[in-house]
Parts: sequence; structure tokens; C-alpha cells
Amino acid sequence: MADTDIKGLKVAILVTDGFEQVELVEPRKALDAAGAETAIVAPKRGQVRGWNFTDWGDEQPVDMTLADARPEDFDALLLPGGVINPDQLRTQPEAVAFVAAFVEDDKPIASICHGPWTLIEAGAVDGRRMTSWPSLATDLANAGAEWVDEQVVVDGNLVTSRKPDDIPAFNRQMIALFGRAGTSQGAAPQGP
Repeated sequence: MADTDIKGLKVAILVTDGFEQVELVEPRKALDAAGAETAIVAPKRGQVRGWNFTDWGDEQPVDMTLADARPEDFDALLLPGGVINPDQLRTQPEAVAFVAAFVEDDKPIASICHGPWTLIEAGAVDGRRMTSWPSLATDLANAGAEWVDEQVVVDGNLVTSRKPDDIPAFNRQMIALFGRAGTSQGAAPQGP
């Protein structure tokens, strides 16, 4: 189906230490299997360490530092959750600016669990219908969003989901959204 063709689509995955492991690994697997080109973007070089539900999890290699990443080189953005990860990212001006650039350019964004915290800081939730981990409901409402307790919510170029149990539905809607954007925007320009 044309609206789910993401072959060659460049997707930035913005994380730092403490991302919920399954919320990075499973969506990335789905994106890669569908033909997207994914890159882990992080504030530091080397590795970022996941959180595996109740304890530290596996490390993932950083493909590009936040300082070196250019939003214009990507077609879409994935914001995994975990409590630690977005809580740290939302306090880093470079991370907030990176997310805000996707918002300003109307590029598709997929965010799960606590990931919307970074969207709040980027000024991206006012007037949006969205979901998240339930503890973010008040934060999102205070920032102008309509929070709903649903497995996955698509509002324009934004797809949100609540928790790891929702990942299969999240992945389907993320790929569909990214595919629609890829066919309407074309691939990101190639750098020198």
C-alpha cells in the first residue's frame, strides 16, 4: 500500500540514558523491517543505556550526537519513553530545539509513554488530541492537549501511545503516518 511505503525514509530516534528499552527496540525493528533508515541521536557519543521495566537494560550504540544531528536531514522523529529519558531530554535546550524543528517543519512525530514530556517543552501539544502514560495526563492538559486513555492516537502528523503493551498498535500507526508523510514530502535531502 502506497501510504505505508517508508523505504529510505530517514527517522531520528532521540534518546538519552534511561529510555524504556522495548519502546526503542521494537519500534526501531518495525521501522527497519519496513525499509526506513533509523539513527539513534543522543546528547553524548558512544552508547546509551536502556531501562528494562525495573532495572537498567542493554546499551545501544549512538549513531549521531545531538550536536552533529541536523533535523533537516531527517523525515520523521521517534520519541521513546521511559521516565528518565524524556525527563532528562526536556531539560536540555539542544534536545528541545531538535524536537521543535520537526514540529515547525510539520514532520511526523511518533511518541510513546513518557515521550510527550519533550513535546510539551517544544510547544507541540497545544490543541492536540493525544495519549501517553497516564501520569502525564495533567501535564498534557495543562499544556493545552486533549488527553485520552486510548491505545494509540493519531492527530495530524503526531502519533502517540500509552505504554509497552500498546507497541504493536503504535508501530502500525507510526509506519502508516510516516508512510503518508514520506509520499507527500519526499525523502530528506542528502548532505554533502
